[in-house]
Amino acid sequence: MGIEIQTEINNHGEESPVILGLQPAALVDHVARVDWSLLSQIAGEAGGSFPVEADELKFILREVNAHIISLPENASPLKTIAGGSVVNTIRGLAAGFGIRCGIIGACGDDDEGNLFIDNMNSYKVDLSRLRLKTGHTAQCVCLVDELGNRTMRPCLSSAVKVQANDLTTSDFRGSKWLVMRYGIFNLEVIQAAIKIAKQVGVCISLDLASFEMVRKFKPQLLQLLESGSIDLCFANEDEAMELLSDEENADPESALIFLAKYCRWTVVTLGAKGCIAMHGKEVVRVPAIGESKVIDATGAGDLFASGFLYGLVKGVSLEECCKIGSCSGGSVIRSLGGEVTPQNWQWMYKQMHTKGLAIPLPLPLHGGIICSSDFDSHFFP
Repeated sequence: MGIEIQTEINNHGEESPVILGLQPAALVDHVARVDWSLLSQIAGEAGGSFPVEADELKFILREVNAHIISLPENASPLKTIAGGSVVNTIRGLAAGFGIRCGIIGACGDDDEGNLFIDNMNSYKVDLSRLRLKTGHTAQCVCLVDELGNRTMRPCLSSAVKVQANDLTTSDFRGSKWLVMRYGIFNLEVIQAAIKIAKQVGVCISLDLASFEMVRKFKPQLLQLLESGSIDLCFANEDEAMELLSDEENADPESALIFLAKYCRWTVVTLGAKGCIAMHGKEVVRVPAIGESKVIDATGAGDLFASGFLYGLVKGVSLEECCKIGSCSGGSVIRSLGGEVTPQNWQWMYKQMHTKGLAIPLPLPLHGGIICSSDFDSHFFP
């Protein structure tokens, strides 16, 4: 898996990140808008996310150019960025909400590793817990169809990644939350991270990853939930239904209640129908906020988590957490890839302002900030 050659890549100050993300293998996303015929040529179900080997990744990348379709307004139909569910959430928190964030993981000493570091550095994400190792950085092809639905095929098998025995208490001490994504191939490091994080009082947020991952590795997931170590759990509708696939009359509400037996906060996102959430005995249902044509659904759940976690950190109500999450989730689907553009952050701030939600002031817009006194003149000239 590579030889560690450098422990610290950067350090943005001694103050610990408020929110950490555990992504054992740094990942570079190749996001492309393609026609449906390519999706029929690759293994696995359309719409899901499941790992592939290097040869399959190369095949898909070769075929992308032949199946690519153009985007409106001359936007690029292909984008390569730092990726992965956890990275999307952490980058969103740093870029759109101004929360101090950091990444725990490892990247390779290759071009993809350099791209990952440069991208995250540009948003001032703390990378002092990112190990640089000799070897390859993980890659993922994100195929987006004409309706904006995405099919993801990550290649992780030959990539460097952080191991369970790499983790130390100092990685977690001083932070409030640890964000992670369920994955069977990272289960050992996930369990190690949870154990250490809990020892220093860090709360755990878990995303269920994909319906395919839930289906194929449900026993291990249930064991993780039943441990009582997960404070916050995010699931989309497909993942929620898959979780209760053995039950009669399963629905998102039933899945929400099931998850709430093990987690303090639970959220099931419902796409265009909004979301439902539960904390203690409180249950809220929040519709999707703001009309937006879906260009690419990649990162919608990840950016929803950014907004929801921002709300938790700021101590707002469960309903407001969901509304902020709906705004941030809606911002990323307006362009290709899981990285929100400055224009779409502005769209989100307008939605939040209109709904009377707490705006992160001064606004942490990429490339500069906007003070509270300038808000109305900037967004409502």
